[in-house]
Amino acid sequence: MNRILQVLFLSLAMISGGHRISSVETSGSWVYMYDEKGSRYKTLSASSVGEVKGYSSTFFVSKSGSWIYLYDSEGMRYKTLSYSSVGDVTGVSGETFTSRNGSWVYTWNKDGKKINTRAAR
Repeated sequence: MNRILQVLFLSLAMISGGHRISSVETSGSWVYMYDEKGSRYKTLSASSVGEVKGYSSTFFVSKSGSWIYLYDSEGMRYKTLSYSSVGDVTGVSGETFTSRNGSWVYTWNKDGKKINTRAAR
C-alpha cells in the first residue's frame, strides 16, 4: 500500500508540473535551479537565497546571515531556522540534512525537525 501511494504521489507531481532538482548553482547575482533533464527551470536572487549549502532532488538548504533557509523543488522558501541552533550545514541527502554545531552533529528532516543528535568525532 505504501509503495502504491509513493507511485501515485510521484505521478501527480509529474502531471502537475513538479520538478526534481538535479542541480542548484550560483552565478553572480543569481541562483539557478536545474531539473533532471538539465533544463534551467527557476532563477532566484542570490541576495535573498544566500549561500547554497547543499541540495537533494526535493529541497535545498542555504545560509544567509544568521539564518538557515529551506527551499522546495519549486524554489519556494518554506522554512527558516536560526543558524545559532542549526550550526554549519555539512551535507544534504535524500529527505534529510546534517549540521555540526560545536561538538554536536545533528540530523534534520526536510521539514526542519531535528531527528537525531550525536557527539562529533
